[in-house]
Order: sequence, then C-alpha cells, then structure tokens
Amino acid sequence: MGDDSDGTLLEDARRLLPRIIAVRREIHRAPELGRTLPRTQNTVLRELSGLPLAVATGDRLTSVTATLSGARPGRTVLLRADMDALPRTEETGLDFASRTPGVMHACGHDTHTAMLLGAARLLAARRERLAGRVVFMFQPAEEICEGARPMIEEGVLETADGRPVDAAFALHITTRHASGTLHLRPGPQSAAADMLAITVHGRGAHAAAPQRGLDPVPVACEIVQALQTMVTRTVSVFEPAVLTVTRVTAGTASNIIPDTAEIAGTFRTLSDATREKVRAGIVRVADGVAAAHGLTASVDLPDVTPVVANDPGFTDLVTRAAAELLGPGQVHPLPHPIMAAEDFAFVLQRVPGAMAFLGACPPGQAAGQVPDNHAGRVVYDEQALAVGAAVHSAVALSCLTA
Repeated sequence: MGDDSDGTLLEDARRLLPRIIAVRREIHRAPELGRTLPRTQNTVLRELSGLPLAVATGDRLTSVTATLSGARPGRTVLLRADMDALPRTEETGLDFASRTPGVMHACGHDTHTAMLLGAARLLAARRERLAGRVVFMFQPAEEICEGARPMIEEGVLETADGRPVDAAFALHITTRHASGTLHLRPGPQSAAADMLAITVHGRGAHAAAPQRGLDPVPVACEIVQALQTMVTRTVSVFEPAVLTVTRVTAGTASNIIPDTAEIAGTFRTLSDATREKVRAGIVRVADGVAAAHGLTASVDLPDVTPVVANDPGFTDLVTRAAAELLGPGQVHPLPHPIMAAEDFAFVLQRVPGAMAFLGACPPGQAAGQVPDNHAGRVVYDEQALAVGAAVHSAVALSCLTA
C-alpha cells in the first residue's frame, strides 16, 4: 500500500490503518519475550523493505534501527517503539490471540511497533519536506529494562557520520484514556524502578524448639512491616515513593525452622534524592530489625531504570503538534506522574525528548474501568493506531520542518 502525501497526516494514517492493524495482529499472534525476538524482527524488516531507509540490526539483541534522511541537512529526531511481550496467558478470546502458551502482548508493544512502522511509511512519503533525519528505534527487552542501554551502547543515539540525535519521542498505549487522545506532562512522568532482595540469616532448628535456633521467618515478617513504616515516616508525601514486597520465601517443611528467609520486591521513586533516601532506609531497617533479634541481613538493591523525565520544551512541541493534528480537545496534560517504569528513561537521560500516552479504550467502554496494561484480558481500540502513527509523524515533522 502506498501513501498519499497530498492528504493530511491523519487522513493518510487512516488509509494505512488496515495495514497497520494487520501487522499488529501478526505480531500479536506470535509474541516473543526478552532480548531475542527473531520473528518480530523479521516482520519489522519486511515492512521496512522498499522504503528509502538505511536499516541496521543489533549485535547484542534483535533490535532494528532505520534512518530516513530528508532532502536537506538538519537535526535528527528519534522515534522509538518497543517490541517484546510479557509472560502472561492471554484471556481476551480475540481471533488473533496469542498462539504461544503463557506469552502475551499485554502491554501493547505490538501496537507500538505497528504504529511506528506506519509512521515510517508516512514520513518516507514526505522526505522532501524534511530538513534532517528520522531514526526509527525498534527495541526489544523493554519489559525487563534491558533493551535501551544496549542499543545506546551500539550507537542508536548517533547517526552514521557520528552526529548525535537531537531529540527523542515515544508513545505508550493505554486503556486508561479515551481512544485517540494524547496525554503527557513536563518533568517526571514515570518512576525510577529498583529491585530489592533481602536475605535474613538465622540458624535452623526443630520447629518444636525455636529457642535452640535463630528463626528468620518472624524477623523477615517484621522487616516487611517496618519497610512500609519507613516509607510513610521518612519520605515526604510530596516526593512519592512506593515500596512493594512481592515475595517472601523460607523453609522446606512445616516442622523445620530454616536457616534463611528471603524477601523480594520493588520500589519506585520520582527523584534521585528520594531514591537514595529509600535505598538507605531499606538497608537501615533490614540491618536494624535483624540485629534486634540477634540475626543478620544481607541487602541487594539492583537499579533497573531511572525516572522518565520529559523535557519541558519538547513536551510543549509535542503538545502543539498533536493539538494541531487532532484538535486541542484531544490533547491533555497528565495531572500527576505514574509509578510504573520505562527504560526509554535511558534515552531521555541523554537526549531531550518526551514520552506520551495514547488512549485506546475500546468503544462503548468507560476509560479506566476496563482491563489495563499487563492484564490478561486487556483489549485496545485498534482505531487509535492511526492516531499513533500520525502523532509520531507530526512530532518528527515539527522538529525537522521548523
């Protein structure tokens, strides 16, 4: 299918919609996890073939980078889509549901990929209007936050002649908002994510004679409770932090006190200062509670991803471009950040840019009252995909035709 570059972006995107939907459904049927997505990569490469793009694939993961050069020199803008799925059983009943047991595109990355492929077609048809370059970044491993950094290390933020990318943009689909609407805010938009792993070291004994051992189980329970108190009593309510323990593991039998108990979870913050305060608090609580009972604790706090911080100037550019495309009533400021994490944050650490949320609540349903991202029953309104492809293109055109 070709593009009619004489029409508006949105009209052209709607003409492309059947192809965008077909690609989305193809990817949805065959979801892949993590860093290695050969089938998805092949679909992306097939859809990019024949377009005037310089295409490269990754060495460390099955990424795809494609560059569109405009008719005149200028700046470079990056548009990003993630491609990986989640280890989740699909329960939608759709006729294009996942055919891979226990794996599902429950976060909409199939739609992200299809929308960016649509944007590549829309922008290729308009290359004579571009002063500069568009880099299309198709990224694996977002769900495990291990995709953006390898792509950056392999040079996705540099053009072939060594010039840096000047700006970056990404979309994330959600059913929390009405279909076809755009939502974003300047500054922190999504949280930094860190993991916590605490091992309480005691001494095993018979369950009938706890005095002969050092029981780590009640100590682990105290640590879990104390961590919640630590957050609410040391972190300002105006600098949010969320700490959630998701797993407590100990023991092998009902009559044996184990040697150790393990605690695992995550914490989310919106500033470096709060992040460091929570990290220090976790260590202090774990060590202190364990010591109070004569035990010890070891703490591991792997960092996952920083805050997604939207550049205010670029956020304004996105807002104006999207409002001109869709109408001002379709673009809304987010009232507050969300505590979910996104490894697009690594791109935004290095390049001014923004991420926006694209509403895709199914028609006839109330936004926010239907299954959302990561749910086994989440369903997105596919009509919103035309809006997403057009918004990607409008942002790039705003950057490169000014």
